[in-house]
Amino acid sequence: MLLYKTMVGVNKHLNKLISIGFPQLEVGSDTLLKAGELMAAAGATKVLIVTDAIIGSMPMTETLCASLSQSKIDYFIYDEVKPNPTIAAVAIGADLFHQHSCDAIIAIGGGSPIDCAKAIGAKIVTNRPVRKLAGKLKVRKKLPLFMAIPTTAGTGSEATVAAVISDPSAKQKFAIVDPNLIPDYALIDPSLMTGLPPHITAATGMDALTHAIEAYIGTYQNPLTNKFAVQAIEAIFAYLPTAYQNGENIEARERMAMASYEAGCAFTRAYVGYVHAFAHQLGGMYHIPHGLANAVLLPRVLELLYPSSKKRFAQLARIVGLEDGQQFIDAVDELNQQLNIPKAFPELIVSDIPLLTQRALAEAHGTYPVPSYINQQQGEELLKLFLV
Repeated sequence: MLLYKTMVGVNKHLNKLISIGFPQLEVGSDTLLKAGELMAAAGATKVLIVTDAIIGSMPMTETLCASLSQSKIDYFIYDEVKPNPTIAAVAIGADLFHQHSCDAIIAIGGGSPIDCAKAIGAKIVTNRPVRKLAGKLKVRKKLPLFMAIPTTAGTGSEATVAAVISDPSAKQKFAIVDPNLIPDYALIDPSLMTGLPPHITAATGMDALTHAIEAYIGTYQNPLTNKFAVQAIEAIFAYLPTAYQNGENIEARERMAMASYEAGCAFTRAYVGYVHAFAHQLGGMYHIPHGLANAVLLPRVLELLYPSSKKRFAQLARIVGLEDGQQFIDAVDELNQQLNIPKAFPELIVSDIPLLTQRALAEAHGTYPVPSYINQQQGEELLKLFLV
């Protein structure tokens, strides 16, 4: 316990010393059309576009390419990024950047392409194996000119200092954390999100809510992070059900996109907690999508932390017009029900629970400023709640 408290204290002090900036933010429908103009003004001549096969085949990517061409910028499309991007995917992207003499990167897609693009940039400027970049402040160099264009409202990766990468050989995920990973530009165009399937809208929206809540209840919270977290929480409770039920509602899409960005601004400065620690292990072991894992875990983790943080939970309740912390947890449960979020993980195997818990606690303790800490037995009992 003493080591845990000491390490959190060191990390908090380090966090205060490190300057964390913001991307240049462009928001609104048809903002995608500005991509070429912005990149040309910043000096780009050839861009590596990082995306996945689905986004790469959609009209939005054609629009992006047309914008670049109009500004006389050449490009090469790397569209092989999968959910939970791997070390190998990062290495391939870095090789392509060099092979095609690129000088800038644009990520378009959800959190996976954006995180992959961040790691590609980190590998390019450090020339180090991707696994060696795991942890804090291993990059320490400015990435190539970098623009992030999110097509989901959840990860907030366009605003954060982190990239989460999978190591399939170890069945684990790891984070690269460095202020240099923040993109130079973030283009938030809600029209790119209107066609999202409801289940993706739900999972990514709850991912953003998890970011905001964990930033708010953690011990690194401060007036700036609280401002971002509160704005995100208010918007998600108000607009996520509408975005889920009517994906064409452009106001709901834009408000959710901004909530995702604001939650990203909050947690990149105040960090996350146990929900993420366990979600990362479930994603690494079973390839469960990160947003879905967060959504399922969130209310049960909040129940576990509630007894030690009642004052903070009461403040959360008041943000959404409720009276006490338990009502807030109930409201999160109700939101999950509205969004048809499952309550269990069919993939979860009883015999894996001790190792999953051990890895989650190792990730959280000394790194994440959780409001109170749990032990191995509590973690295992938590995971057993999600068995089918």
